[in-house]
Amino acid sequence: MSKSLKIIFFVVGGLVGFLVLVAVALRLFVDANSHKPRLEAAASEALGMEVRVGGRLGLSFSPGLYVALEDVHIRNRGTDLVSAKQASLGIDLLPLLQKEVRIGKVALKRLTISIERDQDGKYNFEKTEETRATFPALNLAKVSLSDGTLIYSDKQSGEGFEAGNCNLNVRRLRLAEGKSSDIIKHLSLTSDLACGEIRTKGFAVSDLKFLADGKNGVFDIKPVTMRIFGAQGSGNIRADYSGAIPLFRVRYALPQFSVEEFFKILSPQKVAEGLMDFSVNLSMQGNSISEMKQAVSGEISLRGENLIFNGSDLDREFARFESSQNFSLVDAGAFFFVGPLGLAATKGYDFAGIFRGSGGHSEVRMVVSDWKVEHGMAQAQDVAMATNQNRIALVGKLDFVNERFDDMTMALVDTKGCAMVRQKIHGPFQKPVVEKPNILKSIAGPALKLLKKGRDLFPGGECEVFYAGSVTPPK
Repeated sequence: MSKSLKIIFFVVGGLVGFLVLVAVALRLFVDANSHKPRLEAAASEALGMEVRVGGRLGLSFSPGLYVALEDVHIRNRGTDLVSAKQASLGIDLLPLLQKEVRIGKVALKRLTISIERDQDGKYNFEKTEETRATFPALNLAKVSLSDGTLIYSDKQSGEGFEAGNCNLNVRRLRLAEGKSSDIIKHLSLTSDLACGEIRTKGFAVSDLKFLADGKNGVFDIKPVTMRIFGAQGSGNIRADYSGAIPLFRVRYALPQFSVEEFFKILSPQKVAEGLMDFSVNLSMQGNSISEMKQAVSGEISLRGENLIFNGSDLDREFARFESSQNFSLVDAGAFFFVGPLGLAATKGYDFAGIFRGSGGHSEVRMVVSDWKVEHGMAQAQDVAMATNQNRIALVGKLDFVNERFDDMTMALVDTKGCAMVRQKIHGPFQKPVVEKPNILKSIAGPALKLLKKGRDLFPGGECEVFYAGSVTPPK
């Protein structure tokens, strides 16, 4: 989430930076084209980036005073950050008599913002420590953007997305004069944004909309709505840049999303069917993504009932379980990981065996996956699933700071929650080690019979309970 927040606020900063160019242009509006080199030089100095105006600068009265710029580019680190085909500004005439420039309206058409993260993790909008650029004060009544595009590319991870058909309306935008590094702290605005589609390699988000209201670097973005995996999600974000360390709070809920649509990220096959509920409530702070990962805390939850898992009949597999060589609990419960915590913890895991399966399907009557996050460590609170005849549970942690599985164990449990078979997974996300299943007692017959007579494993009926959560045993 932290990366997304950083991008969101750069976009706001990019728009403000574009307006700085406009403000400089107003000071030179008499015979503007003859002053284009001065305009570009002044705007470049103000932004600390390279500014070029490829088209004409013009003035018109229809009604009031309008200034137009065409084919504008803002560059940094050798790449285009912001470009616009056209920008027009409405200037209030009466304040000009007092030698005051007051912008009544700004309209940007076909604006493109391109954000790139290089192999070293540096963003193309980041500037060197030596930069001492300052922003002039701005006080704008209205800013509109039509047919905008945001492109994000991460060369380090190979990820990226493109948001298209975006329309933005900003009201009461104010920026106090100061250093460019403190731009967010001195920014106040009210705005609404709508994007038709955001597309990545694996999936698409449509109908993204949100309202933002901020003053002196404290922003409330709510509600944030979007359609993803066939469902309508909603949430809110609070970002506080007023102090030395930025603070963030993110809440989001996606009820009744399609499991089938979600698993298309991993495989074109129809892996699962049914509907699930997802929710997240996280807080974090930091000046970098690394610092935010170390500070993130909160809760994440995934729940569903009456699902179909295709490719393998889990109950039949358990019944035929003869040795530790021919079955994997981690495979059977893999979507504990991919559901609530995204793909970050499973990017090194081989899902091919799950998708091939052994034929048939499994009826999963309940899945619960609740996690508590503290300082970048996700601790399983209640993580289990139940088929018609069996339960699988999980305990352990996901270390997102060091990107490792930490003491994570999955187990096939009996009616008392005692572990019949355990399997551990540990090591880095990129290359995890999945140990062979550990059978607590030699199995002489079908596993189902053993599970139904779990008391035989533990004289006196006593055992160390592995799972005591909300997923009840099969009847």
